[in-house]
Amino acid sequence: MQSPVFRARTERLVEDYTASHIPPIFGIRRYRYYMYIKMVTFNLAYTAPINATGSSPTLTQAQVWVGLKRKVYRAQDFVSIIEECNVLAEEQDPTSPDNLTVTREIRFKAGSGPAAASGGAPVKEVCVYFAPCRVDFKQPDGSTISNIVSEDEKGELFMTYVFGWRYPGVQEGSAEAKTLEERDWKTARTAVHGTIDTIRRMVKDSEITT
Repeated sequence: MQSPVFRARTERLVEDYTASHIPPIFGIRRYRYYMYIKMVTFNLAYTAPINATGSSPTLTQAQVWVGLKRKVYRAQDFVSIIEECNVLAEEQDPTSPDNLTVTREIRFKAGSGPAAASGGAPVKEVCVYFAPCRVDFKQPDGSTISNIVSEDEKGELFMTYVFGWRYPGVQEGSAEAKTLEERDWKTARTAVHGTIDTIRRMVKDSEITT
């Protein structure tokens, strides 16, 4: 069900359009058309310890940050549902040399990505570094992702992925919405653990030497 505020805004937009595009002719009354948009958004977050008991080598925050930056350029090495990643543009933040904005195009495996790429089509992402602990990703449909490295009071490191997946055309509370939400939770867990495992392998193989 649409909220009263959303409905009021939608009605006003349509009314304004009608007033400006459909002038009254010979006393014909303008009719107000209503447009209601179905869309569901899943806000999900998943966290895992970076140096779980028994894991080796122990990763530092500097090593994890190098890994997250590499993930922007080679996403398919870190997230199993991504098949291809191509960088389109880079822009340096003049106020902070450690921060960078990267525009890339990624391709998810068919049926496993967000709505914009559900058929295996490429989707553009704008990736912004916030050194040394966060990378934000934004897609054209408004979906967002954040990769965050945090530390607790004992100095233990954690990896958190925060997702805001948008699905236009999907009714909230429907069976389709439930299926998509369950799939997105699985994706969140897989992405976090896959990223940690890949960074640890790169450190073992001396691909990351920080």
